[in-house]
Amino acid sequence: MQTIRIKTDASDAPDGVEGTRPGSGRDLWPVLAGAVTAVGGIGALLALTDSSSPLRAPFTLFFLLVAPAAAIAAALSGLDPLSRALVSLAGAIVVDMLVAQGLLALHLWSVRGGIAAVTAISALTLLLVLVRRHGGRTVRRQGS
Repeated sequence: MQTIRIKTDASDAPDGVEGTRPGSGRDLWPVLAGAVTAVGGIGALLALTDSSSPLRAPFTLFFLLVAPAAAIAAALSGLDPLSRALVSLAGAIVVDMLVAQGLLALHLWSVRGGIAAVTAISALTLLLVLVRRHGGRTVRRQGS
């Protein structure tokens, strides 16, 4: 197995050791993303199975805010992190309100229907972002 070292400036590394940064927060992001996904998935699952768990409400609310916010944040890659977080959270609230209003107007409101609609809209938004990014790279490669 081959080890790839990243050279850093000696002033960035502790004690002048190059290529190592113990305690850096880079390894924390995948763990945090996994925890967020797990909590959101459990919230959606608890709501869809009509569980009587006391964690159902907070986990479901977490899912309803994070799923659309993550999809919107993926689409807003050009903004700085704080702006992206605020805009995606506001967009998530708008998506949730529009889903609720649409289901109520059509007399189709149910908890399961709301969760399914928010999930579908979030997945579709994320899928469109991924297709756009992949398609944009393919077109640029063919044009070069």
